[in-house]
Amino acid sequence: MKVAMIGTGYVGLVSGACFADLGHHVTCVDTDAAKIEKLCRAEIPIYEPGLEDIVARNVEAGRLSFTTDAAEAVPSCDAIFICVGTPPREDGDADLSWVYAAAQGIAAHLDGYTVIVDKSTVPVGTGDEVERIIRANNPDADFDVASNPEFLREGNAIDDFMRPDRIVIGTNATRAREVMQALYRPLMLAETPILHTSRATAELTKYAANAFLAMKVTFINEIADICEQVGADVQDVSRGIGLDSRIGTKFLQAGAGFGGSCFPKDTLALTSTARKVGRPTQIVEAVMAANAERKRRMADKIVAACGGTIAGKLLGVLGVTFKPNTDDMRDAPSLDIIPLLQQAGARIRAYDPEGMSEARKYLSDIEWSADAYGVMPGADALLILTEWNEFRVLDLDRVKRQLKRPLMIDLRNIYMPGEMARAGFEYHSVGRMPSHPHMRR
Repeated sequence: MKVAMIGTGYVGLVSGACFADLGHHVTCVDTDAAKIEKLCRAEIPIYEPGLEDIVARNVEAGRLSFTTDAAEAVPSCDAIFICVGTPPREDGDADLSWVYAAAQGIAAHLDGYTVIVDKSTVPVGTGDEVERIIRANNPDADFDVASNPEFLREGNAIDDFMRPDRIVIGTNATRAREVMQALYRPLMLAETPILHTSRATAELTKYAANAFLAMKVTFINEIADICEQVGADVQDVSRGIGLDSRIGTKFLQAGAGFGGSCFPKDTLALTSTARKVGRPTQIVEAVMAANAERKRRMADKIVAACGGTIAGKLLGVLGVTFKPNTDDMRDAPSLDIIPLLQQAGARIRAYDPEGMSEARKYLSDIEWSADAYGVMPGADALLILTEWNEFRVLDLDRVKRQLKRPLMIDLRNIYMPGEMARAGFEYHSVGRMPSHPHMRR
């Protein structure tokens, strides 16, 4: 089938490459000429494990191409996916200007029956407006609009596309449903669940899913705070409740709060929609407030672990991206925590395997290191803000020799307190009791 992806950001590029790998002929369109030039040279603008290989393979096979010209990509397509950004506006609503601009750009070039697919995360009713825009700009066009929300996790996106938990297709048009099923046929053969819904239901499903996951993260973080006060271990609590099939183990890892491109903006957009229809989401609004407070509390935790003051102290920071296996800095906890530490008088030396180039756009007055051990010499404490795998296997003897004092503050719980005590560290984590060198648990 012939497919066009409007937008070569995270969703558009990953989805386009994966559709090509399923055997379809895909053209990715973007107005950013510099980005398209790089993609044509197989230079990938984002870090996502496996993406470079799948793009190169399908470009070489002739199934994947890139252009800035919608007139080249749109005609005779079976499906056109709108995959542009929907960032939050100041009032909390999703900014849909790029979605509507994409719809206008598509309209003039439609040729034959086409399914226009909202892949971007959009509020309920966006598909209706996209349909209205296309009809207004091309009354003779033969098309339907469908919603097909993405559920890709950064760092695991290729696998999530190829082996998804489910595929949600929102349309009441029979022809559109048939086209979408044909596009996803290779995955259907692998018995992937396909959920057919109305367009509005599909649009809301994406927001509801992210709000629920954000709620799980925030819930376990609050339980972690209780654990620290009563001497319980949040990881054991998490396992204890997660083994209940009604709850599940995913997204019950205590930490510094959620961030990234989805949870913050999608919870904000959902609460905005809810208020507009007169049904405020008190639970989701509480989740957002608790998550914001969480990041401030983590800064306080670091200061307390350092003896109540960090003025003039050097802190080594491992990880700044919102999660491992991505270079995404959007709403990363580090963007709140590090400035708070700097305001308290600390100097920061940091390292991230993939995120430092992007982080420089948001963080200032930081000494960036070439590797993990480079942040440690003379540091008063070592902080772990992102759970990259390479931080899980540090040479603890080497770490201890380089630090001014053997103090580690691990906001991702990647080490065990007893292990750190035996290695001679004062170790602070989240939702577990601190350990000291004299403790031999």
